[in-house]
Amino acid sequence: MTALSMAGALNRAMADALAEDPTVLVFGEDVGALGGVFRVTDGLEARFGSTRVFDTPLAESGIVGTAIGMAMNGLRPVVEMQFDAFAYPAFEQITSHLAKLRNRTRGRVSLPVVIRVPYGGGIGGVEHHCDSSEAYYTHTPGLTVVTPGTPDDAYRLLRDAIASPDPVIFMEPKRRYWSKGEVSFDQSVAMDRALVRRPGKDVTLIAYGPMVATALEAAEAATEEGWDVEVVDLRSLAPFDDETVCASVRRTGRAVVVHEASGFGGYGAEVAARVTERCFHHLHAPVLRVTGWDIPYPPPKLEEHHLPNVDRILDAIARLQWDDEVVEVRGA
Repeated sequence: MTALSMAGALNRAMADALAEDPTVLVFGEDVGALGGVFRVTDGLEARFGSTRVFDTPLAESGIVGTAIGMAMNGLRPVVEMQFDAFAYPAFEQITSHLAKLRNRTRGRVSLPVVIRVPYGGGIGGVEHHCDSSEAYYTHTPGLTVVTPGTPDDAYRLLRDAIASPDPVIFMEPKRRYWSKGEVSFDQSVAMDRALVRRPGKDVTLIAYGPMVATALEAAEAATEEGWDVEVVDLRSLAPFDDETVCASVRRTGRAVVVHEASGFGGYGAEVAARVTERCFHHLHAPVLRVTGWDIPYPPPKLEEHHLPNVDRILDAIARLQWDDEVVEVRGA
């Protein structure tokens, strides 16, 4: 075990993959000599050379299109989109081609491409630098979408993503790049499995990416209110681990989904629907969501009011019908 920041764990994952597999390439805007805007690729070009780690023009569609061509010819590109909303010019390449080619060729062509997307807020960034765009990708069949909530998961998930024979959208919670934790370099939980980060018996908090740490903080604060809160880290957004999530909700009987993205049509709506369909007779209250507001991402001075926090999560938990009273509506 080694103590690393999330950025350091991601850097180590790419370095190990580059060292072990000559078909792995890392490229994108400023990932070479600069080491990336967040220095996640720091030192990789110097170590592996500019034919393995290199800068690209400011053309996201070209970055992904090039990666697709490389993957069709036996390489394993790992590309960076620098900021979440910068990926939108490449959206057509991702959804129409990257996600579809295996199906289009009846399995004859696979595309082992990893697209690294630093996403989410909490860094004082402006519009187009703090989007939570996960729902766009999870809605697209053919894409695996994962997001780490801890440095240990950052290493393991990225190694597994690079090894995958199919395209992976790797969502990196940029506000957690500097959080530190113990990292194991051994094989751990499969990429498509959720993890119970904190056991509890009263309510399940379902979170992922940047909100895992916030959910754990809220769970600790909830003990002062007498609530024993379980925290489930989804890790994989697509495919979804129904087994782990629903087992937790059936134990606790209550659930709250937490994410930074806007609520309307957000990823949490899918989670709430799946939990309700599979756990209806175990639920003591409706599944609630704590999300960002349905607005464009606000200016830096206002983002603290937009992002879910401990107080908003505790407010949601308090609304989960703890008295189990059945309200009869007359005349409806």
